[in-house]
Amino acid sequence: MDPMIRKLRFRLLAWLHRSRSGPILFVKKFSYKDVKKATDGFHRIVYSNSNGAAYKANFEGGEVALVKEARAFGEGEESFYREVQFLGRLHHRHLLALRGFSTGRKRLLVFGNIENGSLKEHFNDPLRTPLNWKARLQIAVGVAAALEYLLLFSNPPVYHVSISSSNIMLDENFTAKLSDVGLLSSVGTYVKMPHPSCSEECMGQECGNIIFQLGVLILELITGQSSEQGGTDLIQWVQGSRLSSSIQMMIDPDLGNNYDSKELKKLLIVARLCIKSKNNPKFPALQVFRYLQKKVHIPRD
Repeated sequence: MDPMIRKLRFRLLAWLHRSRSGPILFVKKFSYKDVKKATDGFHRIVYSNSNGAAYKANFEGGEVALVKEARAFGEGEESFYREVQFLGRLHHRHLLALRGFSTGRKRLLVFGNIENGSLKEHFNDPLRTPLNWKARLQIAVGVAAALEYLLLFSNPPVYHVSISSSNIMLDENFTAKLSDVGLLSSVGTYVKMPHPSCSEECMGQECGNIIFQLGVLILELITGQSSEQGGTDLIQWVQGSRLSSSIQMMIDPDLGNNYDSKELKKLLIVARLCIKSKNNPKFPALQVFRYLQKKVHIPRD
């Protein structure tokens, strides 16, 4: 990590600790019976991964929430409550806020408003109004902003992050919310956090996969194709030598001609850089995020 970025990060963390630390915002313990009823007996599955399934919940009063299983904790009750405390302290516009938890036959985390479902639903459901170009840009920038917060300004940094169209939720204003973050790895152990003196290479190894996932997401937003298998076809396309000549064939037909071609080309540049970051990080995460937010220039690779 660049020395100046590291210095700025720790100064900001110190300021945040002084000005915003304190008790966790109210986290409610939900009745297991109520959660089971709201999820229709745990049948309304939104997505599933190695940590467990996530369900759509319709609570009395009309709120639509996301309920996630916490299988990775096994029998470790202390670890589960530690995760609840940590998630309760994460506050960002593009992170799904933790509202509470529930325990019974399953350990469950209850997150806030997912009024408009997942991004994947908007790609796959022909009855939904297609997302316009502006909305797609805002989703890409919003996810990047959340990652910037998690990797650079959260204390400790969060490296257990999964990014896909199935776990990006949209609230009533179509604001994108990351829903799959935490301290635990998929096997229930705490992810080792890099020491401040950790080398730039080490930081690249920690961040590379996350930045790679961001690149795949950008390709999904451009093409309207939901990719749950690592995005192999999309990756081959964006890395191909005929990228420029094939853009018109790959862009989501639902967009028609209602997009900015300059913005599209810039997004593709970012996607290519992100894809390359998996094995050989070329640019720091912060630079990629700032580029998406139109604050810096990244040259063509």
